[in-house]
Amino acid sequence: MNYKLLGKSGLKVSELCLGTMGFGEDWKWGADYETCKKIFDTFSDIGGNFIDTANLYTNGTSEKYLADFLASQRDHFVLATKYTLCDTRTNTNVNGAGNSRKNMMRSVEQSLKRLNTDFIDLFYLHAWDNHTPIDEVMRGLDDLVTQGKVNYIALSDTPAWVVASAQTMAELMGWNKLVALQIEYNLMQRTPERDLIPMAKHFGLSITPWAPLAGGALTGKYIKGDKGRLPETSQRLNISNTAIVNTVINIANEIGCKPSSVALKWVIQKDFSCIPIVGATKVLQIEENLECLSINLTEKHLELLNNVSKIELGFPHDFLLAEGTREVIYGGFDNRIIG
Repeated sequence: MNYKLLGKSGLKVSELCLGTMGFGEDWKWGADYETCKKIFDTFSDIGGNFIDTANLYTNGTSEKYLADFLASQRDHFVLATKYTLCDTRTNTNVNGAGNSRKNMMRSVEQSLKRLNTDFIDLFYLHAWDNHTPIDEVMRGLDDLVTQGKVNYIALSDTPAWVVASAQTMAELMGWNKLVALQIEYNLMQRTPERDLIPMAKHFGLSITPWAPLAGGALTGKYIKGDKGRLPETSQRLNISNTAIVNTVINIANEIGCKPSSVALKWVIQKDFSCIPIVGATKVLQIEENLECLSINLTEKHLELLNNVSKIELGFPHDFLLAEGTREVIYGGFDNRIIG
């Protein structure tokens, strides 16, 4: 396992992050305690130190399991959790969900209790609620760092304009700044390349993609007829995405590895800080995911994958990249400007 600095910070995290949404059987598809412990140990034994959970995951069971797994070596691990979502499916508190300061403070205290820890290494806003003012969120997160309950802050599932505004505000006000952005990103979901990823690169945020294997579709198991949690009507199983999977499988056969390794390595080998979150409910799954660390994709492999999964960037990106537009923007010096 190698390590990366998380955003513009000195925090060193493993190049893969262990996702624990399936830790616990509360949602009928997760893993039991003993299996989760084996998954955790498999990840830890190879050098993994970056762990991702959230207050809602398996109704809090994920955080409770991690409390046990981390107890003897808490300082060794970088623990991330999130707030926004209600803690239970039967929430009756109108302020028991969302991005407000009230829910933030309530949620972090509950997570600290479930995790049986004094601090959270990385605290995410889980999803933008379109109601709470940006300054309320950023000031609240800054206060949590000042209080010592949180070490670093980040956003997840939030529009690019909100993230940009939040980071600019933090810089202006002298508040603690964001270090990471968690979003869906994989060979089947490249739309973040339009605005979210360029914005993150500009501000020096690390990307921590969830669903880097597109819900298992990029493992190739659905093509083989295996069943999973994806319904037959899922867009991840349509014709264009099946073409992506076939390309992944062909490259995997050429290299001599699992398709999951190819899909994960494509994410890891991006030209920006990208740390995929790999989830597992079986020990075999985490073992296969970790195999990606022992391969490298060639320029030819990357070109094949990029071409089969290419998206239209849309306006204004495609317009600004058009030859005629670039000609008048740069006055014919486009290819002679270095920097």
